[in-house]
Parts: sequence; C-alpha cells; structure tokens
Amino acid sequence: MIYKDFRGEKLSALGMGAMRLPVLDGEASRIDEQTTAAMIACAMEHGVNYYDTAWGYHNGMSEPIMGKLLSAYPRASFNLASKFPGYDLANMDKVQEIFEKQLERCRVDYFDFYLFHNVCALNIDAYLDEKYGIYDYLMAQKKAGRIRHLGFSVHGDIRVTQRFLDAYGDDMEFCQIQLNWLDWKFQNAKAKVELLAKHDIPVWVMEPVRGGKLAALPPEDTAKLRAMRPDETTPGWAFRFLQALPTVGVTLSGMSDLAQMEQNIATMSEHKPLTLKELDALFAIADAMMQKDSLPCTACRYCEPHCPQQLPIPDLIALYNEHLSTPSGAGFIAPMAVAAMPEEKRPSACIGCRSCEAVCPQLIKISEMMKTFSKMVE
Repeated sequence: MIYKDFRGEKLSALGMGAMRLPVLDGEASRIDEQTTAAMIACAMEHGVNYYDTAWGYHNGMSEPIMGKLLSAYPRASFNLASKFPGYDLANMDKVQEIFEKQLERCRVDYFDFYLFHNVCALNIDAYLDEKYGIYDYLMAQKKAGRIRHLGFSVHGDIRVTQRFLDAYGDDMEFCQIQLNWLDWKFQNAKAKVELLAKHDIPVWVMEPVRGGKLAALPPEDTAKLRAMRPDETTPGWAFRFLQALPTVGVTLSGMSDLAQMEQNIATMSEHKPLTLKELDALFAIADAMMQKDSLPCTACRYCEPHCPQQLPIPDLIALYNEHLSTPSGAGFIAPMAVAAMPEEKRPSACIGCRSCEAVCPQLIKISEMMKTFSKMVE
C-alpha cells in the first residue's frame, strides 16, 4: 500500500468509503454485514487505515455498521472520518446533538477526521451564519481532542469554495472534492485543486471512478487505453490519473464487494502516474463523453429573466447534466441538491410556458428537460 504523509502521520493512499456498501435485496438500509466485514478485513490486512462514513449514508445505517465492524480492531489501527450533515438545512441548529450521536453510533470517543459535509450554494450561508455555531462547536471539539483533524467536503462551484475558505480556510486541514479525469473539466475540479493548493490544503478524493462510470468505458475507449497500457485495468486509469496530481492525499473509493476492494488495493500498491501523453488521451475521451451526455448550456442566463417562475434554469441544467453523467442509481449529488431547494425552485415548478426556450441561444428544449429531470430526482 502507498502511504501519504499528513502532519507527521502515514495515511493509506486508498481509503474505504462507506456510501456504497453491499446491501441485501437492493435495500440501501440493509447493509450486508458479512460481506462488509470481509471487505474491512481485507483492507486492514493490506494496510488500508482510512475509513470514511457519514450521518446520512445508507439511510443512516452506515455509521452504526462501520462502528460495529471497526470496533473489532485496535482503535489506533484505523482513522475514522465522518461529517456534519449540512446538506440538510434542518440540521443546522443540531450540531451538538448530531455530533454526540455520531460518536455513539460509531462506538468511538473521537473522530480522526471530521468534515463540514457538502458545502454548496444551498447551504453556504447557513454554514457561515454564526447563530448556528457550527464552526465554533467543531473547533471546540477539536481543541478537546474529539476531532483530530477538521476539514470540509465541497460539491459547489469555485465561488462557494472561495467563500468558505475566506471564512474558515485558516483552520481547514484538508478538503474532500469530487475529482476524476471526467470532472477535471466537467465540474471544473482543476480550478478547485489549484485554489486549495494556494491555501496549502491537501485534497481528499471522492468519486474517483464517478460511481462506476469510469470503470466500464465503451469498447472503443477501452481499446485506446489498453493500447497504451496493456496491463492496466480501466478503473486503474482513474487511480493513475490521481497519482499524477501532487496535492492528492487520500483517495476514497465506495467499494461494493470484495473483488473491488482487492482490485483497488492491488492498483494502489504501486505508484504509476500517467504521462502527459496519457493524460491527453484521457481528456480527449472525457471531451467526447461530455458532448454526448450533456445539454450544451453555457450559463449565459438569457433565459432567467423570461421565466415567470424565476427558476435558476442554468443551475438546474448543470445538475441535470451531472445526473446524466452518473450511472443509474449511483447519482446522489443532483437528488440531494434538488431536495434541499425550496419547492418553488425545483424542476417540478416549471409550467412549460417555453418563454425560456424562445431566447435560448443553444436552442435547448428546457421545458422537456425540466419534466424529465423532475421524474429522475423527485
């Protein structure tokens, strides 16, 4: 296993994410404990020492299961990360209640890593609002030793990230972002990596294979990659891409079976970063994928003044494109973002008047997109 230096500690370059654990009968809350236990045992045996869970994963069952299974190992043998669930605005005034419950669920006295979860446009104002006391409380827990390292995860755009850093950047030790060779341009992850580097904040990676999308490419794309690296697996390319980025620390993979765990451990036991030629080949594939899967919105916002419902149309199209680019059943960003919106701002609020379409330079059929998107996420 490759290890990364972090403040005098050695962290495994591969971390086990607990958002897509194996389940029984397709029910998210019915985690397959036996298989999960075998995955953790395999990870421990091969030197994985970072485990990431969260309040809402698996309908609230991820933390209890991970806490139960990890309690079989010496506390010093693993780093446990969890997060304050600010993706739901109803939680903002409950930071102490939730944090105490998380410690209980996870059967620990402290978290090694703790995050402000999913900083985005919908919650940035609440995260920065002193009346909720979230920052003050978490900093107090860090001082008391119940949080060893404090950071944040972000799905928002670069402006949201900058606002959060302006307020709390001096106290953030790491940042978790969605980072892979598709999102390098698609979600402008490159700009986030560069911004975090300016603040000397290392990057923790989530969605390295984008919910599985980058683990199974079309045959013609697979052939292109295999011609350059005959012995590399398709998911391996995603990890090799990350190995080429110097500020990346822990890469979290939400593995769902033992085979995935074994394959990722094998990949992350070797440092084989991509060359410039190989990176160019990946980005060419990514450009083609984005053109195929996405509506061509340029966020010119000509449409917005013409919408009688005052919907944030470009933002909704961006979420629609995000959801389309994620394998069915694996996407969580768009549904979570839409659920946090006021009902009058959701795609279901579109009345189909087509006023927006009359001024769209890209001739996007926005009203049809709104109907489809509403069915997809609501």
